[in-house]
Amino acid sequence: MQKIVTDDLDILLNVLPPHIAQPLWNKENRHSLLEVVLDLGRQPEARYSEGQEILTSSEVTMEDIDHVVSHLGNFSGDNRAGIERTLHRISAIRNRTGRIIGLSCRVGRAVFGTIDLIQDLVESGQSIMLLGRPGVGKTTMLRETARVLADDLNKRVVIVDTSNEIAGDGDIPHPAIGRARRMQVPEPSMQHAVMIEAVENHMPEVIVIDEIGAELETQAARTIAERGVQLVGTAHGTTLENLIMNPTLADLVGGIQSVTLGDEEAHRRRTKKSILERKAPPTFDIVAEIQSWDRVAIHPDVSKTVDTILRGQKTETEERWFGKEGKIQTKRKASSLVVQAEPEPEPAKTLTTKRIFPFGIDRNRLGKVAEKLQLPMKIVDNMESADLLMISKNHYRKNLQLLNIAEAKKIPVYVLRSNTPSQVEKSLTDIYDTRSAPDVVTTALKEAQEAINAVKQGSDPLELSPTNSFIRRLQHELIVRHALTSESTGEEPNRRVKVFSK
Repeated sequence: MQKIVTDDLDILLNVLPPHIAQPLWNKENRHSLLEVVLDLGRQPEARYSEGQEILTSSEVTMEDIDHVVSHLGNFSGDNRAGIERTLHRISAIRNRTGRIIGLSCRVGRAVFGTIDLIQDLVESGQSIMLLGRPGVGKTTMLRETARVLADDLNKRVVIVDTSNEIAGDGDIPHPAIGRARRMQVPEPSMQHAVMIEAVENHMPEVIVIDEIGAELETQAARTIAERGVQLVGTAHGTTLENLIMNPTLADLVGGIQSVTLGDEEAHRRRTKKSILERKAPPTFDIVAEIQSWDRVAIHPDVSKTVDTILRGQKTETEERWFGKEGKIQTKRKASSLVVQAEPEPEPAKTLTTKRIFPFGIDRNRLGKVAEKLQLPMKIVDNMESADLLMISKNHYRKNLQLLNIAEAKKIPVYVLRSNTPSQVEKSLTDIYDTRSAPDVVTTALKEAQEAINAVKQGSDPLELSPTNSFIRRLQHELIVRHALTSESTGEEPNRRVKVFSK
């Protein structure tokens, strides 16, 4: 099933201070060692797949850390270094002055057999995305995929090796990648540029990329795929749904856009008028969710699966694992995870007329919004005849007497964050509890547009209402198109977009 080719563990142990490495030399479970952690002023620790243990009772000193650093290559911009012609990776933790005060020394292993679970997919020529949590074996499978494509299928394979984790440190790549060629990346921020350079300069049939995580990298991946080059890459995340809801990575599976349907089409689909749909063909044709070293879940048609998820329907994956005697077992499994449900329209509610006393609210605007939403509302001029007090946030803070009257008469008070059409619309929707109001995406984009207009006219920076990461991304994109700047502020669930002038 799986066969460890080499872990070069003795080379890693020789880099460690002798008193820290000594306890590891004769360990029976050394084959399961994942990493050695050295933190200044703490006891050194060995971490295994089944647990962890303290190596010595003495604390790690600065001399211990300097000893390891002196035996390594240079640390790159992502604070990673390696040992030449090995797959070991050493990651640094620095203090405020840049001094290294902690090291994670991860054991790198070349393994044969992991690709067996997806070899038929790799040989199909389609682009494949490997998903999984850190340490589950994504890079190991990626490395062997590069070797099989280069050696067994005689394809021109180029590896974009940002952290030298696929092919090891130094100028000569580790033999585990076979005849595949490796391009190193000067800085992590340059990964997208090296991806484009690879396809433009070296005529690859396959490009292999580890840890796609930035927007520029997703754009580069799409450019490569559009040129007919097979892509094999990895990203953090456990399921395809993670990618769909990740604003940065969603483009890898086609991206998401809000679409407004006509009345007849919405009725035919038995759904809301505004829905989410896939924006473009996916960059990756297949997604393999790596659940463990010997089990994967396959989405063989990403386009179809994403469309199914966005319609709120159940999806089906193909699970594969190694059974007895290393034979591959398969089964199909239904998933109930959905991004957007499509409930059937409920019967229209009978709404009673509400008498609203607006204070600090544009009455003309309030009346037009109520008319647009077809809500039975009467605007009154005093608290005596009101069913509800609607007041702006600014006036709420300054008119305690009015609030005291409302409390004495047991009249509900509804506070608006701002006196904008979108806020008035949202308030009336909440008050009447009706489904006829616009969906959350449309409302959020309307509010962003109003803030854009206000800032362009000289307003101070404006904060929008809290919303989720996907909608915030849409708001950011809208703001950029109007040549303004923005940022997300606050903590979840109250994180929101703030709009600035240039």
